[in-house]
Amino acid sequence: MGVLNLSPDSFSDGGRLNSVPAALKAAKRMLAQGADLLDLGGQSTRPGAEIVGPGLELERLYPVLAAMQELRAAHPGCLMSVDTFEASVAEAALAAGADWINDVRGANRDGDTSLRDPQMLPLIARAGCPYVLMHSRGDSQTMDDLAVYDDVVAEVRSELLAATQQALAAGVKAAQLIWDPGLGFAKTTEQNLALLRGLADLCAEGFPLLVGPSRKRFIGAVLNEPRPRARLWGTAAVCGQAIAAGASILRVHDVGPIVQVARLVDALGGAHPAGPAAAERAAD
Repeated sequence: MGVLNLSPDSFSDGGRLNSVPAALKAAKRMLAQGADLLDLGGQSTRPGAEIVGPGLELERLYPVLAAMQELRAAHPGCLMSVDTFEASVAEAALAAGADWINDVRGANRDGDTSLRDPQMLPLIARAGCPYVLMHSRGDSQTMDDLAVYDDVVAEVRSELLAATQQALAAGVKAAQLIWDPGLGFAKTTEQNLALLRGLADLCAEGFPLLVGPSRKRFIGAVLNEPRPRARLWGTAAVCGQAIAAGASILRVHDVGPIVQVARLVDALGGAHPAGPAAAERAAD
């Protein structure tokens, strides 16, 4: 999954894709490098980011998403995802040709729906599209204060399961759901590392796992590298670990190098078995 940030304040590449031609050029490059899926976002979700509202988010997204439809003629297998927690944005994006919705508030703390748009799950159920449930706590302003866990792997798993049950109760089908443990969202460096060590436990629940480590600050903390764009090798190491643990999707900025990592890890044996829960779900 190649990242196309269309907001001016994204943490590592804000403002670089400030026009439709610039976004299309980046999309073409990612597809040529082997991206299967492009994830467009018009709202930064970095810690401290301002919430701009659905109007401005759509203003950033819609022209690019519309232009992407011509690009798909040359890349018919390419899928388009939109990174949003606003149901109105998701609905407009799906109408404009998006295939997936990637919701950073999809699994916002066990039982806490106060930050989730109440129209999102009914929309996803009606649309029947793939839906990424990402684990997070709070919002951009509060997430860092909520990184408190006794057992981060067990609690993330529990909160993803609770969000899954809420989605199923709203009519979303299990086959639509993709889990994202939310690296960097309400997690400290040590909690992110513990979560990466425990990815196989999340994969064992049987839902495809999306992992998005690209250029994140926990990688910078481990490597003493303050420049997000200089964290490629750390990102590559995390992606290799994620594949070996059973992850299905990698959300990254540097598509070409990470495609090489993924292909070589696959050639070396790929993922560990996902466990009995996955096998049972596949049998259903």
